[in-house]
Amino acid sequence: MSKVYHKFSSIQSTDIAMEYVEPVVGIANCLGTPVCKYLQYHRKLNDYVRNFNRIREELNCKMEEIELQLKAELFRPLGKIPKKGVEIWLKAVKEMIREAQFVENKASNGRYLCRACNGKLVDEKTREMKEFLDKAPNASEGLAMDGPSGGLPLPTSELVGEEAARKEIWACLMQEEVKEIGVWGMGGVGKTTIMKHIHNDLLKEQRFERVIWVTISKEFNVMKVQDDIAAALKLNEDWPREGDKLRRAAILSEMLKNAGKHVLILDDVWDEFSREEVGIPEPSDSNGCKLVLTTRSEHVCKFMGCKVIKVKPLSGQQALTLFLSKVGPNIVQNQTLMPILRPVVEECAGLPLTIVVVAGTLKGEEDPLIWKNALRELKERIGKVKEAEDKVIESLKVSFNHLKDEKMKHCFLHCALYPEDFQIWKYGLIECWIEEGFIDDMGTRQEMKEKGHVILKKLEENCLLENTTNVNGQPCVKMHDAVREMALSITRMNPRCMIQAGLQLEELPEKEQWSPDIEKVSLMYNSISEISIDVLPTKCQLLTTLLLQENPIKKISNSFFINMPCLSVLNLSSTKIKSLPNSISELKNLTTLLLSGCYELRALPCLSMLQELKKLDLSWTRIEEVPEGMDMLIKLRYLDVQVFTLKEIPAGLLPKLVHLQHLGFHKDNKRTSLKAEEMEPLKKLENLTGHFEDVSEFSKFISSMQQSKKNLIKYDLQLGSSFMRATRDKTVTIGGFHDWEGELIMHPIEIQQLNILKCHNLRSLVNDNSSFKNAIGLRVWWCEGIECVVSLSSFASSSAHPFQSLEMLDLSELPKLSALIMKDEGIGPATTSTLAPSAAFSHLKEITIDSCSSMKTLLPHWLLPNLQNLEVISVSHCDKVAEILGAPTSEVEEKGSDALIKFHLPKLRKLKLWRLPNLTSICSKSGVMVCDSLQVIQVAGDCYKLKRIPPFVPLVGNGQPFAYAPPSLTIRSWKEWWEWLEWDDHPNFKNVLQPLWKDGRYEPFIA
Repeated sequence: MSKVYHKFSSIQSTDIAMEYVEPVVGIANCLGTPVCKYLQYHRKLNDYVRNFNRIREELNCKMEEIELQLKAELFRPLGKIPKKGVEIWLKAVKEMIREAQFVENKASNGRYLCRACNGKLVDEKTREMKEFLDKAPNASEGLAMDGPSGGLPLPTSELVGEEAARKEIWACLMQEEVKEIGVWGMGGVGKTTIMKHIHNDLLKEQRFERVIWVTISKEFNVMKVQDDIAAALKLNEDWPREGDKLRRAAILSEMLKNAGKHVLILDDVWDEFSREEVGIPEPSDSNGCKLVLTTRSEHVCKFMGCKVIKVKPLSGQQALTLFLSKVGPNIVQNQTLMPILRPVVEECAGLPLTIVVVAGTLKGEEDPLIWKNALRELKERIGKVKEAEDKVIESLKVSFNHLKDEKMKHCFLHCALYPEDFQIWKYGLIECWIEEGFIDDMGTRQEMKEKGHVILKKLEENCLLENTTNVNGQPCVKMHDAVREMALSITRMNPRCMIQAGLQLEELPEKEQWSPDIEKVSLMYNSISEISIDVLPTKCQLLTTLLLQENPIKKISNSFFINMPCLSVLNLSSTKIKSLPNSISELKNLTTLLLSGCYELRALPCLSMLQELKKLDLSWTRIEEVPEGMDMLIKLRYLDVQVFTLKEIPAGLLPKLVHLQHLGFHKDNKRTSLKAEEMEPLKKLENLTGHFEDVSEFSKFISSMQQSKKNLIKYDLQLGSSFMRATRDKTVTIGGFHDWEGELIMHPIEIQQLNILKCHNLRSLVNDNSSFKNAIGLRVWWCEGIECVVSLSSFASSSAHPFQSLEMLDLSELPKLSALIMKDEGIGPATTSTLAPSAAFSHLKEITIDSCSSMKTLLPHWLLPNLQNLEVISVSHCDKVAEILGAPTSEVEEKGSDALIKFHLPKLRKLKLWRLPNLTSICSKSGVMVCDSLQVIQVAGDCYKLKRIPPFVPLVGNGQPFAYAPPSLTIRSWKEWWEWLEWDDHPNFKNVLQPLWKDGRYEPFIA
């Protein structure tokens, strides 16, 4: 007892001493500063802080701007990813902003004697932030592509019966004397599929430094081909976006010569072209490069001087095998269908595409009459045409006609409006179907989205759309070029469409191409900068859809929209327009107006006449006021005004828009705070993004939802002043409430992600009134009063177990946090394990602790049985942390200090430790870790008191505890730390771990 008292007295004395020592030390640190500068820091601290806040805000805005640019890039056809330099800059800036918050706290809470030193600290941090701001990447750099140097693997399907052509192409690539290869065959015969497999094999073999894949559209455009090759080479910094073709060709040729030994694959070449005009140097012995092109024309191969390789249709048996693999097991087992099935396969002419599409159409169909009808239609359609390419299209039309729902047919044809080989984001595509009215108004937007997913799945099952994923991991679909040709052939008749998307057009098509009966026009992803009335016919009486997004349009003629009485959907997203012409007010049948990403748009004309409008997207524009006449748009279902420059939401506006299902305001714009009274009439609301001024206003809103028995399906809501980005569909961020004690009414709202920032009066995160204890993700930053996440008394008083659904826990800058679960006085270990039921934290997968200066032990031993799903532990900047996994005190006392203690974390994958100056052990000296899934132990920064790595035992069996390591383990650390580790207790353990160690000095610390 005396020892404990002596230790407590010592700690208390130290704390009191530090209260007086800190200012003295601070002054001592400033002694090297000239007196005049010292006085300046003292007198002008407030000026330094103001400048500090200004630069921090600029840096934060720049970071947001770049992140928005990268987010917008996700949906572009090339699927670009950010350069590594940009990612590194973003990570560094986020760390810098966190450090800036620490500096701000220190300056605002500092003592008078530390005033000059705080001034110096603020000034230095301001200079650092200014340096980061000066080095910020510009827009083109931020959108540059930067994947692996050799190239990225391409998604592809299984090859069937095409092995001969594949082997022949591969043999030619390996022969030095063959420089150019032309792969030709009918559309749908499998040329692209074969080349995708070869592309991926070349990446694995690494015989070439680069493998470059570029898809050539039917309408060959030199500028577009040059841009695509430049993008594949990642030449965004040096590549001229404009200029004459000759100069660009010279630059591209030089770049390709310097690209090392490479294979350039040009897929789907329709006509011969001049390599010199594009800028492709001739492959030679000196550069060791190869050129491969796929085409439907043998003539193109010969004209280009290629070694000609023909891809032949499948043999009868190969075709039957492929068909049976796609049509479904119930059909294969149905012998009565085989006499009809074989002729159907024969009509597919051995073309893999036709076989897959027709098989997908008839998949699961056991009615012989349906099969006979399909066979008859195949014969009739194919018999009408002579050209082989036309036969492919006609055979594919059978699958289109098999779609029983007319709405589904329209949904499919809509995909042809996108550029060739475009990866169409599924969520955006379904939104387009809703806008076009292809999905019936089913009452709720969520039901319409679900219907859209059903249609999408059906089109994929019929093999009319290919399921794919872009480089950012987003689910997409795309059309095979032959399927798109089939769709285009239909759209030339009904509905009449003009589709010239992604062709690098610099002007609108000529007047003659705008036929009076045209219904849909797609000019998206071109280079059109100005729209004039001169090109249009007198009237576009039947035009319903006009898609102009992703063009650098700066000006639209004032009278452009006058003669479009039926226009329903107008998409001008991501253009450079500054204002819209007044003639837009004449579009009385307009239901959808999309202006998202028009960063230079500052004002709109009066919208009062657009009373059929159902969707208005003004997100990421620069408008300052809500457009005049908005209160007249009573049919609006979708309104997105996520605009930081917007000055206010006019009182009385929202209550008039009672049909709103989707509503979005900028959640970081306090000037557009939502009012519960204004929101109360919105009974149909499903999706909401916005800002509430305080918790009470938010609680009123939730109460109104309780009364109407309505649930939000998706939301991102900001309460208070501090903000944080959403990571899940249902996110609430609470920030800047110094007197908030945790009361929050959430029912009937289900919460997935809860963020809490700068709420200094909180002591723990769960009390009797807490209704957010079932959150899936929890992030708590900069809350000075937090002592624990939950107290044991909360378990005892609650019928439900707090945080039983929690998967992610992130705690940062919590100076008083000492434990995840706080034990009440008088509760011993045995009682503790009883009061902490297994449901609490039982789903936790990831825990991150940063800058929690009172934490000594991260996870007590009695809590480990609850953490059997834990995968990631990340701890950093915690000065007092001495151990990660705490030992069971009672067992040590009963069995002695040498007793073997097992720490079971069977799913743990990553253990990351950074700047923990007092960390002495991962677990107790007598402890062994049972975690076969462990992949990474990363130790960085000041962790030099950590002298040992705990031994491991296998999950199954006793094993040899000191001569075993998890099978996938890698240890990353500084070399000095590794060499200072002590192995006296178990010297053979070092021999086990030595091959697993890697120098991680320059690796970023990422949880």
